[in-house]
Amino acid sequence: MQDSTKNPPSSPPSNAQDTLRVVACIDGSRAAPAVCDYAAWASKHMDSPLTLLHVLDEERYPSEPDMAGNIGLGSREHLLDELAQLDRKRAKLALEHGNHMLDEASHRLQGAGVSEIQKRQRHGDLTESLLAMQEKTRLLVMGLHGESSSDRDQRIGSQLETVIRSMSRPILLVPNEFAVPKSAMLAFDGSATGFRGVEHLAASSVLKGMPLHLVMVGDETPEAMAQLRKAEAMLAPLESDITLAIRSGEVERVLHGYQDEFNIDILVMGAYGHSKIRRFLLGSTTTSMLASSKKPLVILR
Repeated sequence: MQDSTKNPPSSPPSNAQDTLRVVACIDGSRAAPAVCDYAAWASKHMDSPLTLLHVLDEERYPSEPDMAGNIGLGSREHLLDELAQLDRKRAKLALEHGNHMLDEASHRLQGAGVSEIQKRQRHGDLTESLLAMQEKTRLLVMGLHGESSSDRDQRIGSQLETVIRSMSRPILLVPNEFAVPKSAMLAFDGSATGFRGVEHLAASSVLKGMPLHLVMVGDETPEAMAQLRKAEAMLAPLESDITLAIRSGEVERVLHGYQDEFNIDILVMGAYGHSKIRRFLLGSTTTSMLASSKKPLVILR
């Protein structure tokens, strides 16, 4: 794993490097400008320094071509040497392109009023790179549609589910267009892990002061309402105007419908146990829901 770190002139002093940071993952996708804009919003809203991260995929751009097993091929060896040289050149150009993207993103962030910016480029696996930075990450910002996803069918980022399953920090997933978030809703299932997600949200300032809807999908029972009220009390540190709601029906339809009905900007979801919401988030409906989303989502672990 190779790592290079560059700071623009406005970067913070060294003692600030140990604080928790907003980490924005950028690539060559159409979502990159929106990732920068949402990361800038989060950095200022949470009063946290920001790290720009670009990861060169080791499989697509190997730092050193693997020629093992190709020795002794006679006249074809020179062809393999030429291919290896081409791979090295591709990797070098990709590295230069990545540095250019980081510079452009940094300029965009500075224009948005972010002063504490760190630029990092790593050569390896995206998930491994993020896990290596996780202890110093407060919020991860990623595009819903990555560079390797097809713009034609708008698939979700090909590595996104692996990142969601692996990371324990909150993740802000953003569409291709930016709009200032003004309201949010939390899809809540009342489970023990659901309450842990509420704890994480209460400890984070990403939604502080923002109107928040707590929504359960299921039957409206006294027990369900009691769970919602308990979650509401736990979210007091956010100083938000909180609305409680219980709706019955199919999870995707209910959540989309509620979000549209109240014109809510951010959907907050947790990877809860084995509940319907977890199956909705990480199950077979993930692609259709996330791919069609035109608004950001926050994923809690």
